Amino acid sequence: MCKTSIHEFLKRLPKCEHHMHLEGALSPRVLFQLAEKNNITLPQDDEAFHSPDTLLARYKRFTSLDDFLHYYYIGMSVLITPSDFAALAWDYFQHASADGVHHCELFFDPQAHLSRSISYTTVLSGFQSACARAEKELGITSMLTTCYLRHLPVPECLETFANAEVQESYASGAVRGIGLDSSELSFPPELFEELYEKAREKGLKLTAHAGEEAPASYIATALDTLHVSRIDHGIQLASDATLMSRVAEQGTLLTVCPLSNVVLRCVDKIADVPIRTFLDAGVNFSINSDDPAYFGGYVLDNYVAVQEAFGLSVQEWERIARAGIEGSWCSDERKGEMLKVLQGVVGEFEEP
Repeated sequence: MCKTSIHEFLKRLPKCEHHMHLEGALSPRVLFQLAEKNNITLPQDDEAFHSPDTLLARYKRFTSLDDFLHYYYIGMSVLITPSDFAALAWDYFQHASADGVHHCELFFDPQAHLSRSISYTTVLSGFQSACARAEKELGITSMLTTCYLRHLPVPECLETFANAEVQESYASGAVRGIGLDSSELSFPPELFEELYEKAREKGLKLTAHAGEEAPASYIATALDTLHVSRIDHGIQLASDATLMSRVAEQGTLLTVCPLSNVVLRCVDKIADVPIRTFLDAGVNFSINSDDPAYFGGYVLDNYVAVQEAFGLSVQEWERIARAGIEGSWCSDERKGEMLKVLQGVVGEFEEP
C-alpha cells in the first residue's frame, strides 16, 4: 500500500484512546489565552513563557519526566473556572475527532486542582460539559478517570479519595475509574495498596502507570498488589519474557504512548518502543497521545510515527485497533458499533 493510502487508512481506523491526560492537552495557545482571561501571571524568570511559540519550543527540549512535570503543573495554574476546563477538553475533542477517535477514556488530576483551592465540582462540571458536547456534536463517547499523584504523600491521596464530591462522582458514575500517575521512580505501586483496595470495593475500574521509567517489576506489582486490569505505558514489560507471557495470556491491555516515550527519553527513537515485540508476543496494547500539547502529537501522529518506524500491515493495525476497542471500559453495545466500523474500514483497505 502506498504512503498516501496507508495514511488514509490510519486516519479512518476507529480509534479508542485510553491514555490521555486532560491537563496535558493544554496547548500553549489556550494556556496564554486563559492566563490573560484569568489575570494569571506566568513565570517571568523563565524565557519559555515569553510567548506561546517560545513555550512550544521549550516543550521540544524536555530532559526527563520530572522536567516535563515542572511545566505541566505550571500550565494548569491557568485553569480556574468550569468554562476553562470545558474549553481545555473541547480543544482536545476537536483534535480527537479529526484523528478518527470514536471513544476515549480520559484522565484528570483532582489533587493538582484541590491544592490550588479549585473545587472538584468546578473541574468535573467543566469536563462533563465538554464530554456531553463531544458525544452530541462529534459522536465521540468518553469516560473520566481520576488519577492520583504518586509523588504526594499517600494520606493525601486517601484524603482526596474520601472527599465527599469525589465519592459522589464515583457513586453517580460520572467518574468510572482511578489511575496512578506523576513521577514513577521511588514511588512503587505497593504504596497505594490501600487506595486501590478502597476503589475496588467501590466497583471502580483500575489502572496505573507502570513500567515507563521504572522496571518491569512495577508492572508485576501493579497487577498483583493493586489488581489493575490495565497498565499505562508498560514498555519495560519487554525486558521480562516471563511477565510478558503472563500479560499476553491474561489479555491485559497496555496503553502505549510512543511519542511521549521519545520526548521524555525513555527510548531514543520510535523504533525502540517494543511495538513489534508486543505484537509477536501477543500482548494487547493501544496507541495513545498521553499529553499531546506537550509532546508534539495527538493520537494520529502517534499512529503515523509507529507506521513509519515499523511498516505494519493492515492486519496488524486491525489487531491493534481491535485490542483497543475490546479493552475499553465502555458497553458491549458500544464496542460492537466500533468493531463494525473497523470491519468496514479494514475490508476497504485490505490487500487482495
